[in-house]
Amino acid sequence: MRAIILAAGQGTRLAPFTDDRPKCLVKLAGKPLLSRQLAALAAVGIDDIVLVGGYRADQLAGWPHTLVVNQEFTSTNMVHSLFCAQGALDGSDDVLIAYSDIVYETRVLRALLAATGDIAVAVNTDWRALWQARMDDPLSDAESLVMAPDGRLLEIGQKATGYDQIEGQYMGLIKVAAAQAPRLAQVYDDMAGLPHYAGAAHGNMYLTDFLQRLCDLSWPVYGVKIGGGWLEVDSVEDLTVYQDLAERGELDRFCRLEPI
Repeated sequence: MRAIILAAGQGTRLAPFTDDRPKCLVKLAGKPLLSRQLAALAAVGIDDIVLVGGYRADQLAGWPHTLVVNQEFTSTNMVHSLFCAQGALDGSDDVLIAYSDIVYETRVLRALLAATGDIAVAVNTDWRALWQARMDDPLSDAESLVMAPDGRLLEIGQKATGYDQIEGQYMGLIKVAAAQAPRLAQVYDDMAGLPHYAGAAHGNMYLTDFLQRLCDLSWPVYGVKIGGGWLEVDSVEDLTVYQDLAERGELDRFCRLEPI
């Protein structure tokens, strides 16, 4: 198993903390987000790690990973960054794809890695309490996620108009079986021919857009339901909420920060 961590974006919603560093090096409870994620990966034996940098990528050199740089980070998004590391999707090993602005307990990772199937997506079923701690109106920010009775993912990443469209929230963690990994690039390339992703929109698509396309093409994409144990650090407000909860000893009800 190898991991690709996507860390190219500037993280403007975390400014001023990202004025002088990439988003993954912002600290939560005294430790960089990247340190926390690398510790979780090490705990399950994953040490083959590719980090896709962009903004202030020079600060990511020297960490225990292979660094690939998305030179177009100012005009592209997650999926483009993923395929900057296309060499790691060569079919020689299963691949974990991870956002860099997340923190998760080792149990989350173990549950995802234990899932069968070609593509598995971690889904937080306890998302609503976390969103309520982060914002006044969870529905204003949450995205749709609908699964079939057998766990196959049907819809992801759309604007939700009601809680009935949300079985959980995507956690920014995807496991891809080795046999399927080399096929992903062709799907991405073909999406350039779709009207919605023509021109600059192709490079700017989100990973949820890409996952939705895989679902629409009947790829075997399955959700793995996991109760909590995860944080998304998307904004200064998020960081403030988490730091306050940690100082009061209450962050564990959402995610236990494991010692590193």
